[in-house]
Amino acid sequence: MHLTRSLAGVAADSPENGWMTENAEHPWLMVVGLLVGGVAFGITPLLLAWLWARVFSPNKPGAEKNATYECGLESKGDAWIQFGASYYLYAIVFLVFDVEAVFLLPFAVAFTGLPLGACLAMLVFLLLLVEGLIWACQKGVLTWA
Repeated sequence: MHLTRSLAGVAADSPENGWMTENAEHPWLMVVGLLVGGVAFGITPLLLAWLWARVFSPNKPGAEKNATYECGLESKGDAWIQFGASYYLYAIVFLVFDVEAVFLLPFAVAFTGLPLGACLAMLVFLLLLVEGLIWACQKGVLTWA
């Protein structure tokens, strides 16, 4: 039917041939389809792992199996210990400069073939990172506690 209209002088992608009017009634259909596909893409491996465990894994309940840690050693003392949060700041600063290296490597490889705008953009990027490093030094983040 669409082919005959196309041959009759109506363009194949024009709204008069019907394909656009069919999809225009449900404009969110594509978004809902992608959302369902994304959720299914995430849940399918979990369901397959659960099914595999139910079918093939042996059910061996016991005191050791139901323990908090299945390593064979009984836990002693309180599990709630005070954790020094200063190491968190070291990790964040490390990640910042690790990401810097990820961006700088391709830039360094293609440096001679890049236009001036790309070099200026990388210079701004580096200046922002140096500013962050100076801020971290002023706040005392990089001093060992």
